[in-house]
Amino acid sequence: MRNVMRWKYAALLALTALAAGCSSTSKKELPPAELPDFTEEVQLETQWSRSIGDGQGDTYNMLVPAVDGDSIFAADVNGEVKAMNRLTGDVLWDKDLEVDVSGAVGAGEGLVLVGTLRGEVIALDAASGDEKWRARVTSEVLAPPVSNGDVVIVQTQDDRVIALEASTGQQRWVFDNTPAVLTLRGTGAPLVTSRLAIAGLSTGKVIALDTQRGLPVWEQRVAVPQGRSELDRIVDIDGGLHLSGNTIYVTTYQGRVAGLDLDSGRILWQREASSYVGVDEGLGNVFVSEASGTVESIDERSSSALWSNDALARRQLSAPTVFSSYVAVGDLEGYLHLLSQVDGRFVARERIDSDGLRARPLVVGDWLYAYGNGGKLVALTIR
Repeated sequence: MRNVMRWKYAALLALTALAAGCSSTSKKELPPAELPDFTEEVQLETQWSRSIGDGQGDTYNMLVPAVDGDSIFAADVNGEVKAMNRLTGDVLWDKDLEVDVSGAVGAGEGLVLVGTLRGEVIALDAASGDEKWRARVTSEVLAPPVSNGDVVIVQTQDDRVIALEASTGQQRWVFDNTPAVLTLRGTGAPLVTSRLAIAGLSTGKVIALDTQRGLPVWEQRVAVPQGRSELDRIVDIDGGLHLSGNTIYVTTYQGRVAGLDLDSGRILWQREASSYVGVDEGLGNVFVSEASGTVESIDERSSSALWSNDALARRQLSAPTVFSSYVAVGDLEGYLHLLSQVDGRFVARERIDSDGLRARPLVVGDWLYAYGNGGKLVALTIR
């Protein structure tokens, strides 16, 4: 019963602390910052738009679409999974799983993977949408499962990392972790390579496991819990991990943003930060959406800030995504903002979904895909 209450409190915490912009010292909650005026330097052009059921739903879901080849896959909170041609928007197949989806979508190696509130992982055939298998795991799945073709790696809300056989869904191994007393509602999507499964935990640690047996290869603490209250000591890694070359990029809530060596877990650089949505990188620079609403560019060679834009304060930003020469972020009112990678100035803005834009924008080549909270999926290019 204690665990049940902890997870219920964690869900409530996500909806209150995050909406407040994490400003515990303020006596009165400040409203989201007004959008600043600026002169548009580029234009975002909509190539196609599709409706994906009810989108993120009423709870704090982060149902990010996935691209595999020329197909894009998206799911809504009620179990509708749709495959589309990513260039034309033509629907390839549409399935109703009739379950509450909470972790979506993982795609690759011929599979489309979703996780559910009931603690299931469902694998669909990427070409037809036919169900290949379902597997029961230990608790709800709030992040997309990932696969290397041999195993499917799942991280559950209770901080367990689970490997399933990619062909059958049979459990290969489970790695147990003791979660923090209080957590934000969410888990970051794990990474999987040919030999390593890597996950960020609610305790502020990143752990790498051998994919064959689930044995630890390395463990690295990115953030140290600090403060007197459990609320102050939350250091969740909820924004997922980003892998580029041999570097893992990670950020924690009330902790740090850092680069880790893939093979050893050694910290290559680090800087104080607080984010629950994640990071992106490009050309030696790292971009982070802070919990406060500030977007920051960091030089990973020196770990110093190159620029900081606080004009979107308290607007509950999505994770940043590098798009051409720009950085794209969404906000609570459904606006997609483009910022210059050079100095952080605004260069374009487009409203995607009036219900908000929480999921990280997805970029493939010259195309950006934005999935709004209300279920609107839009493909955009720069004109």
